[in-house]
Amino acid sequence: MRILGIDPGSTATGFGVVDASSDRIVHVAHGTVRPRREGSPAVRLQFLYAAIAEVIAEYRPDVAVVEQVFVAASPRSALVLGQARGVVLAALAAGDLGVTEYSATQIKQGVTGSGRAGKRQVQLMVRRLLDLDRVPPSDASDALAAAIRHAGASRLAAVGVALPRRRRAARRGLSVRVRPNP
Repeated sequence: MRILGIDPGSTATGFGVVDASSDRIVHVAHGTVRPRREGSPAVRLQFLYAAIAEVIAEYRPDVAVVEQVFVAASPRSALVLGQARGVVLAALAAGDLGVTEYSATQIKQGVTGSGRAGKRQVQLMVRRLLDLDRVPPSDASDALAAAIRHAGASRLAAVGVALPRRRRAARRGLSVRVRPNP
């Protein structure tokens, strides 16, 4: 199954594509869409729509995963983020993709074992799980994390990750233990 993860944003929207089978999660692509700031809001939203449509056409995912909107600091920020998210959802629907949504906490829990993991911790775990040469940018990493979360906890176990069972380990900053593959 090919999964497209999206982390919608008003200035940067991350995307990540993974292939998931019963025993593996493989990185396909990731990136960040950044509309120009000079244009009108309508032009920036149209650019975002076209960019997501292009990602869908190029990578042909079977399903899409979108991070749910959190409560923004201001009503204006919430409105702008909501517009970007709406455009992303419209592009996914136009691409005839089923869409699943997860909260940031669910994504962090599924990837690091802790729903309170920081951005850097998520980035490092995404790098490790997908065996990437370098840490992906924050927005792309969040999108890849959403795709990994959708692939399921059973697949995480298949790539050698054991989630911690003790809260004490999470307090020390140890959110997962990685065992070498046999």
